[in-house]
Amino acid sequence: MRYYLFLSLLAALAVDAHNVPKTDREFEVQRRLQAAAYYCAPAVAQFTADRKRQFTQKVLSGQPELPGYADLFTSYEDAVQSQDNHQELMSCSPVQRESHMKNNNSCVLTPVVTEGPYYHKENHIIRQNIAEYEDGLLLLLDIGVIDVNTCKPLPNVLVDIWQANATGYYAGHPDPRPELINEQPASSGLRKGLRSPYPRTNFVETFLRGAWPTDDRGVAQFVSIFPGYYSGRATHVHTKVFTHWETLSNGTFRSDELVHVGQFFFDDDINAVIDKMYPYSENPIRNTWGRTRNWQDSLNIFRDSHSESPEGKYDPVFKLELLGGVIRQGLVGYITMGINASATYDNYWKS
Repeated sequence: MRYYLFLSLLAALAVDAHNVPKTDREFEVQRRLQAAAYYCAPAVAQFTADRKRQFTQKVLSGQPELPGYADLFTSYEDAVQSQDNHQELMSCSPVQRESHMKNNNSCVLTPVVTEGPYYHKENHIIRQNIAEYEDGLLLLLDIGVIDVNTCKPLPNVLVDIWQANATGYYAGHPDPRPELINEQPASSGLRKGLRSPYPRTNFVETFLRGAWPTDDRGVAQFVSIFPGYYSGRATHVHTKVFTHWETLSNGTFRSDELVHVGQFFFDDDINAVIDKMYPYSENPIRNTWGRTRNWQDSLNIFRDSHSESPEGKYDPVFKLELLGGVIRQGLVGYITMGINASATYDNYWKS
């Protein structure tokens, strides 16, 4: 198949601010990557539908209640040991109607986009529960990973995620620089809506950061809260994928074998509902600059993530379902990343 042709080329691409191809060679690599992801669309649709169906079967077999702690979380050591016996790591799902499963054929995230200024190369804990004591709407994440070279799920790759809390702050970055407290957002250009990144001044906080390996089905599952927003950026979750990593004694990891950098988003309609819920309603910029819509996302990040090709387009937006009868009981979000497992990128931010 012709998607094998781009392997050696893609490995040469670096991750810049928003990964816009600049040369004829880079344009060709991007086109081939897009084509490869498009060819994988049927496999992605089946992959996502199977995951949702497995959750549904659990509910119908007598587990319709919200999950307890033991259902949601396991230790990293137990997870590694369970890879060979197909142990499930989470056991809660909404009941799905079959018609909903037909809407996942475009649920593939492929373009490499910026990691942003809030990634911590060290001290991301290997864990499923990243919420800690942060208040917010329960959000279960079901993240599948496929290799666009084979259209098959990728087991045992490390999915690393991080996000803002309900009021728009990242762990470790509570305040702006003193001289920039009164800084106004950029009024024009690619950075429209953005302010300068908050520096890391707290080296203890770890909330809403964590990594987890995909299981034998190529799926990593997390428990989090719905993220808040900050000036200039649409509501999003960051991700990186590593093929090899070293587990450290403190439960964190170290790796330089980065194969993908991306961002996940949420429909603006669901954002509008959650904006009115506490503690999201306490966002400090709610009544000044407000939440940035997806189509207004600065640096063109949402647009780049949602890029189109002659063969089709990517969809970086979580497919959300209610966990219970009402939204306040929480949400589960499904998405599948199509990545090139043969690529290698620098594991640091390029501004």
